[in-house]
Amino acid sequence: MADPRGFLVVRERVTAPKRPVSVRIMDYKEVTERQNATVLSSQAGRCMDCGVAFCHNGCPLGNLIPEWNSLVTEDRMEEAAERLHATNNFPEFTGRLCPAPCESSCVLGISQPAVTIKQIEVEIADTLIAAGGLEPVLAVRHTDKRIAVIGSGPAGLAAAQQLTRAGHTVAVYEREKKIGGLLRYGIPDFKMGKDVLETRLAQMEAEGTVFRPGVTVGTDIGFEALSRLHDAVIVATGATVPRDLQVPGRELEGIHFAMDYLVDSNQVVAGERESQRINAAGKHVLILGGGDTGADCLGTAIRQGAASITTLAIGYQPPLQRPSHQPWPMAPTLFEVQSAHEEGGDRSYLAATVNFTGEHRSVMGVTVAMTEVIDGQRLPKPGTERVIPADLVFLALGFTGPETSGLLEQANTEFNDRGSVARDGYYMTNTPGVFVAGDAGRGQSLIVWAIAEGRSCAAAVDKYLMGETRLPAPVAPTDRAISML
Repeated sequence: MADPRGFLVVRERVTAPKRPVSVRIMDYKEVTERQNATVLSSQAGRCMDCGVAFCHNGCPLGNLIPEWNSLVTEDRMEEAAERLHATNNFPEFTGRLCPAPCESSCVLGISQPAVTIKQIEVEIADTLIAAGGLEPVLAVRHTDKRIAVIGSGPAGLAAAQQLTRAGHTVAVYEREKKIGGLLRYGIPDFKMGKDVLETRLAQMEAEGTVFRPGVTVGTDIGFEALSRLHDAVIVATGATVPRDLQVPGRELEGIHFAMDYLVDSNQVVAGERESQRINAAGKHVLILGGGDTGADCLGTAIRQGAASITTLAIGYQPPLQRPSHQPWPMAPTLFEVQSAHEEGGDRSYLAATVNFTGEHRSVMGVTVAMTEVIDGQRLPKPGTERVIPADLVFLALGFTGPETSGLLEQANTEFNDRGSVARDGYYMTNTPGVFVAGDAGRGQSLIVWAIAEGRSCAAAVDKYLMGETRLPAPVAPTDRAISML
């Protein structure tokens, strides 16, 4: 480390500044601003010479965190970026969107606030991009192998970039009009501006990755025809089937899945469409689900001018401090205040939905009751019902798995008991030459897991095609999902 005693000199944890609430809710620009270079250096200097860096284990990508922290402290940003990219294809994404399980594992976090790992990561990436240093990494050799990647989210893009750099010809198929998957259409611009995505896609195109947006595999081109054109296929379509809530009144108008709302808003903000199909302006909004997706709906509804917004969660409010049953270095479930929560809205916990009420086929309110647990099930407690007025409801209850019709049906892939695509220890499905990476195989999870699986799947495909591989494979496949609710 640059200074092994730096954590004793700088004890305060300082995160990046944010634009004032009154200003940022007037637009969709990123909430967080760049951190002062001097502050960044001192914060990186808090990283300890801890001997065993538990942050490595906390990060699914195995990021070399102490190494690039030390380099940032010494103002060697270009070298820090090199070490960061050695394990992470897209640090500018993860530095904005990852919930930072690495910080929960930080050794300093035992007695002091953890190092601001996530902030340091994104500043390294942004500094490199601002300096024009995001140059294409060209393959040193080229093979005659062709690979199709279905889906252009973080898992698909990571796999595509790794395989392109290994010398293969890679085509990424995306059914939406533009490449990026939920990075483009699911994440609001106030969390990640799309210029960040465009910069990385430009690098990938310069490296040789071919993008084919607006193509639905299974409809526009059948799986059999696609497989004839390619030596291997990677399914990285994500877990896109939303979890529904089948209670009386579900058929009423004004009740939408959260992702339908977010995609709609992102398309309008990007100029792909002129007007909102789902608009919260002047409406009383109710969001069911207290996770990241619910917070994204909250921030979007605030910017659209909602009259009121209430977020309901069926479980207990998480504690402010690490609970005893989640000791260090585990990632604890804590009460989180995201930027959208700072901007407005109310939150209520232990609220179980009983039914939706309405008039003239439109939702007018939601009946909720206090949650009680019976035989492991969270159910509404009789006699505690109350009605919350709402003329717009968003279901942000997570996702159950990938879409089974179309591509996966034609590929004849098997599924596990969680509803995800089944795979062996090398990311291959029961159909030879067909691999799966990210949420489609793992279940709903985090962006860091998606990128890690994309990288590892790429190594498995490279070995399958060439007999050996030099690509890193840090993560073994698993269907153990990490809840984002």
